[in-house]
Amino acid sequence: MGEDVPLNVGEVTLFHAGDPVPFNWSKPWGAPASISFAKGNYTISFIAPLRDNNLNGVFLQPYNVSVALPQEFDVRNPLLAGLSNGANVTRLADNTTTVSWTKAFTFDLRFYSKAQQDLLFFFLQFMGILIAVLVVIPYLLSMKKGE
Repeated sequence: MGEDVPLNVGEVTLFHAGDPVPFNWSKPWGAPASISFAKGNYTISFIAPLRDNNLNGVFLQPYNVSVALPQEFDVRNPLLAGLSNGANVTRLADNTTTVSWTKAFTFDLRFYSKAQQDLLFFFLQFMGILIAVLVVIPYLLSMKKGE
């Protein structure tokens, strides 16, 4: 209901100018773990589980955000994907996708797999056939009877 929920992550790496930087983990009793490091411009990398092919974040100050999606995911179909305002989508030569935001307080990214896209196209084809059978063909038959 709008409250912050900590995310359990693994393989956390902090980079400064492309080089790994040490940082301090802290886990107060009964509180979520956090990391601390000297003030500066950093890039953080981590691995975390995702649910429902959706990724979002909210920050107290603006950050540059970049999300790299592997080959099996895409964001180009607006019926299946969703991107918050200011998203810049780049499709790379190796069929990976990078979505980035500049100076964003929030970001929201919903992506999909090839199987989800195939299922959507199957559903749309089925609906087209159903409309043809239930609407178009009876209309054409009624036109012939009137002549």
